[in-house]
Amino acid sequence: MASIAFLECTKCGDHLDAKTPRTVCPKDGGVLYARYDLDKLKNSFRRESLSGRRPTMWRYAEVLPGSEPVSLGEGLTPMLPSRTTPNVFIKDEGLNPTASFKARGMSAAVTMAKAYGLKKLAAPSAGNAASALAAYAAAAGIEAYIFMPKDVPVANRVECQSYGAHVTLVDGLISDCARMVGERKEKEGWFDVSTLKEPYRVEGKKTMGYEVAEQLGWKLPQGIIYPTGGGVGLLGMWKSFEEMEALGWIGPERPKMVCVQSDGCAPIVKAWDEGKAVAETWPNAATSAAGLRVPKAYGDYLILDILKKSGGTAVTATDPEIIQAVGQWARTEGVFAAPEGAAALVAYQKLRDSKFFSSDDEVVLFNTGSGLKYLEVIDAHNADRFRPAASN
Repeated sequence: MASIAFLECTKCGDHLDAKTPRTVCPKDGGVLYARYDLDKLKNSFRRESLSGRRPTMWRYAEVLPGSEPVSLGEGLTPMLPSRTTPNVFIKDEGLNPTASFKARGMSAAVTMAKAYGLKKLAAPSAGNAASALAAYAAAAGIEAYIFMPKDVPVANRVECQSYGAHVTLVDGLISDCARMVGERKEKEGWFDVSTLKEPYRVEGKKTMGYEVAEQLGWKLPQGIIYPTGGGVGLLGMWKSFEEMEALGWIGPERPKMVCVQSDGCAPIVKAWDEGKAVAETWPNAATSAAGLRVPKAYGDYLILDILKKSGGTAVTATDPEIIQAVGQWARTEGVFAAPEGAAALVAYQKLRDSKFFSSDDEVVLFNTGSGLKYLEVIDAHNADRFRPAASN
């Protein structure tokens, strides 16, 4: 693995060393990105270097942090050509450990936490990040303290408890959970691994971008549709494209990056539609897609900048549209998607209708998790459709 050259603030551009654990920029609270000496790597780390490497995200070790990965086999998930729609691909992240894309970020974050000698990690979560943190902390022998809304999917709560994490269920949203972590972390000795409050979860998530390029023959698609709560995967993929261009693996072309959010919690869509550089906190956030119930993303300024630079857009999906898309993918593609992931299908259909994408455009839709994590949510929405007939 390559050593980190420095950490860079995405707001002021200041450089910090990576010798000790870092959270955000001490000057302005900006998100920190890990930077590597790509000019040096370019001579030794080539696309051909990947041949025969292990089928996990750590195949890209030269551009990942840490020396001894805490891995459960995350990454290199299938890129499935749609069986019904030409030029559409489904990147199925539900086949990761803990059944969601969150495994990637937590693998990298916990790897670095172990390297730094941290003993207690804490995070707020809408569900899947909690499961991933609990699993990777268990694998690393580190304590995990997790704060989740009390109405998270049952699978997430049971997983976290089974992994031995300390779980607090909160009567509120993920923002309320984050506030509680912030209030207690210093006193309790927790290191905060909240979304974008440390530099390494984005490093794990960026491997999705490396995989998109590798699995499509080093040619990026015309579009990527990404379900967006905190937006770390979107930021990570954009970072990966910059790194791959610097390494000489791809050219300057970029996909149109598309955010999809629930209409019950759409701060990024609202900010995009209003031409704003940052989002306002969404009031009374409510959606069955738990991972999209994020009233304000910490990295909103980065998300909106990527949408602008890529010529992308942001769209909403209603809960009924999302649940219908869960069933459509299951019946026609054999993919049982999480509600968040199914929102990508809703977005694609709307963007085809509006002519934003044409039938000739290659578009990757990200399914961020498995529908098996949301059985009670999906069952509740389908109750009327599958209600048993009354006996005579």
